[in-house]
Amino acid sequence: MAIRTNACPSSDERVKLFALLLETNARLSRSLGSELEEACDLPLAWFDVLLQLRTSPDGRLKMNQIADAIVHSTGGTTRLIDRLEGAGLVERQLCPNDRRAIHVAITERGNAKLDSAFDVHLEYLNKNLTARLSPSERVSLTKLLTKLNAPR
Repeated sequence: MAIRTNACPSSDERVKLFALLLETNARLSRSLGSELEEACDLPLAWFDVLLQLRTSPDGRLKMNQIADAIVHSTGGTTRLIDRLEGAGLVERQLCPNDRRAIHVAITERGNAKLDSAFDVHLEYLNKNLTARLSPSERVSLTKLLTKLNAPR
């Protein structure tokens, strides 16, 4: 058995910071997802897609745009959209200027479902972000996360 001579980098500040980001994201996603499912019967991934569609300029996006926005593989996004479409929350539409492309659009039922989830979402944000961070901390966190998310 080979013996490692290099020290484990787990005490490196960069490793700790990244682990903290992952842990925070997982914890917040898991707890918000539970609350949305319990109160609205809406999985977090569905909420995310509906929110992306609602906030898009014309209420629809191409599949690859959804995959990029929600950080899913294209295959995973296709299966996710299949389930949302089966529930009547989204619909596929042909792209008028590209016959190969398919748009996904939020339906009236999807808009109503998203509206019902916003109360739960906003209460969750109040309890887990607003109440725990000062206004200046929220501004700083927003700036830092925006900087990390910006293209290099």
